[in-house]
Amino acid sequence: MSILGTTPMILTAVGVFVVCIIFSFIWSFTNSKLFPNFNFVGLDQYYRLWASDRWNISVGNVFVFGIWSMVANMVFGYLLAVFMDQRIQQEDLFRSIFLYPFAMSLVVTGLVWQWMFDPNLGIQSAVRQLGWTDFQFAPLTNQSTAIYGVVLGGVWNGVGVTMAILLAGLRGVDGEIWKAAKIDGIPAWRTYLFIVLPMMKGAILTAFILQCTGVVRVFDIVIAMTQGGPGVSTQMPAIYVIQHITDRVNVGQGMAAASTMLLPVIAVLALQGILQWNARRKKEKAL
Repeated sequence: MSILGTTPMILTAVGVFVVCIIFSFIWSFTNSKLFPNFNFVGLDQYYRLWASDRWNISVGNVFVFGIWSMVANMVFGYLLAVFMDQRIQQEDLFRSIFLYPFAMSLVVTGLVWQWMFDPNLGIQSAVRQLGWTDFQFAPLTNQSTAIYGVVLGGVWNGVGVTMAILLAGLRGVDGEIWKAAKIDGIPAWRTYLFIVLPMMKGAILTAFILQCTGVVRVFDIVIAMTQGGPGVSTQMPAIYVIQHITDRVNVGQGMAAASTMLLPVIAVLALQGILQWNARRKKEKAL
């Protein structure tokens, strides 16, 4: 009966995800334009993809965005988790506040941060009205700083859920560890950093994988904040895919880019599988 109840969900997952991925990969080897076809051209679309300056810039941008946003999310997420782990008053209220940005649409998040970075309306204008007339803070208007403005908006959106995952990991640590650390006279900050943190491998891996998948498919917040500009300074692979499938009417090229985007996701999932298998093997040996 349970299998019968889950059959529609299984069929949807197979049909929407697996079948679509397979056909996307097949069409990446064709010269499909407005509509997909099966006129195979080998690796031509991939050669054109990696010969495209726009694609290479997109890949560079997503690496910059990914590294900065993941580091910031993990660091600030852990600091917030430590703060919440102090059994503070109104913990539920603070948790809701920190998680609220994640519940918002990325488009809304992007529009809010676009307004905040607007030199005529946002932070720069507010500070100048207070008397600092030479103050400048408009990262989205400069090609060299626009990507970091997007990073800031992305971190604000994602740090809350990272905090929640790491807080769950903190709460799962055996209380005897804390008692032993106090008896040994180890400061709390060293306990959190050198004893507890290495014991949270599962929570850290979960947060890391969630962030990696979010980085690879980043699209909404970039479109809302910069439209990929100024120039192509915040162009992302997902934007490249959508533009080639719709605006440029080049399905084959878009599918080649989409298939390439899938590789890092597969690599991360493979890493997760290997780590879990290794942990199970060590546990079995210990028994």
